[in-house]
Amino acid sequence: MNGQTSVGAARSISRSRILDFLELMKPELTGLSVLTSLGGYYLAAGQFQLQAFLAVGFGTLLLGGGAGTLNQYAERSFDALMKRTERRPLPAGRIPARHALLFGSVASLMGLSILFLLLNPLTGALGLATFVLYVFIYTPMKRMTWYATLVGAVPGALPPVMGWTAAGGALDAPAAFLFLILFFWQMPHFFSLAWMYRKDYGRAGYRMLTAVDPTGARTGFQTLLHAAALIPASLALAVVGVVGPMYAAGAAVLGVAFLVPCVLFRQESGQPEPQAARVNAIARSVFFASLIYLPSLFFLMTVDKV
Repeated sequence: MNGQTSVGAARSISRSRILDFLELMKPELTGLSVLTSLGGYYLAAGQFQLQAFLAVGFGTLLLGGGAGTLNQYAERSFDALMKRTERRPLPAGRIPARHALLFGSVASLMGLSILFLLLNPLTGALGLATFVLYVFIYTPMKRMTWYATLVGAVPGALPPVMGWTAAGGALDAPAAFLFLILFFWQMPHFFSLAWMYRKDYGRAGYRMLTAVDPTGARTGFQTLLHAAALIPASLALAVVGVVGPMYAAGAAVLGVAFLVPCVLFRQESGQPEPQAARVNAIARSVFFASLIYLPSLFFLMTVDKV
């Protein structure tokens, strides 16, 4: 009986350790990157090739997960100061820092190798740019200026372009529109989250816009501005003939629906004395609307590809 108990406990610890490493990879963000890279590949592919499809998916998965791990490694002491992140594997002490550093480095190198060797140099170069911008520029810049958010949106917007080039596409107008869709989408997505956790960011010393914007007027303006820009950027794919009229109609509906909570957020957060509970509730609606918007838009792209 004691032997069986020991085996069970060992298996439980192993499962817990695996889940901790998966958490280091930021599965939500990495999952979105994989989704958009696969969507970009499918849109550009004249003839679908399973090997290339899997390569861009696994390459993006490993590269994004490795970069996310190294981001958490660099920010582990600051994560310990934030309620939202204090239970992550590194600040909670469940994984040694050196193990995270090794895991993140190996995963990133494997992801880059897949993109360079199994796909093409352009896709690999875009992956390398994504990695460098996210780990070495955006991560330290967050403690200096809120413009880091704009810089960080660049690597976040490159995965669909990587998918596009993995299928043989060039850095042309459709690739630019895919980039802009992700770039503009990230602003309402992130600013709404950052508003809900603005005290956390301030406590950890991050120079996010929400940490230096007490009324939320600037945050609300940036949220609305980028949500509005998202509508023409998404419709542009139909204009250049990558997708058809069904996508265009759906993208317009999704864009307007996403814009509504952003307008409310701008109106409420811009008041001299915003009501915290109400503004937080609206910010939460913007955040969840963003989670619905992006997968829905890419679903429309795939079903109405020309």
